[in-house]
Amino acid sequence: MFKKLNDLPNWQRNIYILWFGTFMIGVGSGEVLPFLSLFTETLGNFTKAEVNLYSGIAFSSTFLMTAIVSPIWGKLADRVGRKPMLIRAALGMAVVYTLTGFSTSVWVLIGLRFLMGFFNGYVSNANALVAKDTPKIYSGHALGIVVTGYTSGALIGPLLGGFLANIFGYRMPFFITGSIFFLLTFLTLIGVHEDKSTLVTEKPTGKQPSALKSAKYPMMVFGLFITSMVVNLVTNSINPILSQYVRQLLEPNESHLSMIAGLIAAAPGMTAIIFAPRFGRLGDRIGSEKLVIGGFLIGIVSMIPMAFVSNVWVLFVLRLFIGLTTAAMNPAIQAILAHETPQEFTSRIFSYNQSFLAMGNVFGPLLGSLVANIFDYRGVFIVSGIMIMINLISFFTFSKPLRVSRSNS
Repeated sequence: MFKKLNDLPNWQRNIYILWFGTFMIGVGSGEVLPFLSLFTETLGNFTKAEVNLYSGIAFSSTFLMTAIVSPIWGKLADRVGRKPMLIRAALGMAVVYTLTGFSTSVWVLIGLRFLMGFFNGYVSNANALVAKDTPKIYSGHALGIVVTGYTSGALIGPLLGGFLANIFGYRMPFFITGSIFFLLTFLTLIGVHEDKSTLVTEKPTGKQPSALKSAKYPMMVFGLFITSMVVNLVTNSINPILSQYVRQLLEPNESHLSMIAGLIAAAPGMTAIIFAPRFGRLGDRIGSEKLVIGGFLIGIVSMIPMAFVSNVWVLFVLRLFIGLTTAAMNPAIQAILAHETPQEFTSRIFSYNQSFLAMGNVFGPLLGSLVANIFDYRGVFIVSGIMIMINLISFFTFSKPLRVSRSNS
């Protein structure tokens, strides 16, 4: 197996190694997803509203810091390479996740989540490296494969985290996650090979055009950033309340709560892992913008009905359909960005997209907590569905140049 891997061109070998790397990131990050709000409950004597607030802050703090530092890391990656940024992210998160297992108060937890965001960026740099080094004709398919790495890890992670939390308590998954990321640091160091011919190795003199203005259609690229943010916002608005919503649906029988919450959290990954590569190939043939529109439509018809379920397994089925939205939209957006951006600015454009993704992760949990406190948990799904509708309308506007260009070609 390893001999066959070594016989592949570097760009193909990187796809498989970075698939495994993003898989491990998904496992590690997903492990704590089902029970972070439950873990927050153990760190003090809190009311329901306080638990919603603190868990929302804990979710959001990581991504707030990510939104701030991603452009800095992206600019550095364009100069020193994506591989050093991959190693930095894996090693930093390994240390922070391990320390999180020793949290003694909710503010220590929140502080470490901020620090986690500072070191974040493995997945975005993996996407940037694959987008830069893969021939353009294969970029959609390649990015679809990398997406399945993270989503399949995110599928297994919550299941594993819920299982471990049931047996060992809420702290053990943090220690296991730290160990996974230490291993990932080593694998990235020895396995990933980057083509450095497009790196900006010398500091430019004089005023240089921004990475955004270097794109063929800057407003469309900015619109894609907004789309990434909104999709992540509505997806993550559910995270702080998901385990509590599952608890509400299970009442009065709350046995195996962590396990079932983990299964519900993992459901989108089950469909995303199957369909993301297929959607990536389809986008290479028919146009990635059509996949984005399809993802919007699936998201709308899946999200709003979640507000009206009375059975946890109906919620599970609807979450499976949300995975189709992720499978269609994430590789499609990244493929469009890769096609419309000069290679020397790839990491910066992808880091800007990462910042907008992170802002969605910041405001999503806060929005979810706020809406849950005002309208209860069901209102979160209705508000999320309405936001997807609004973003679909705006996408038709800013993606017009891409549709015109494709129709003329």
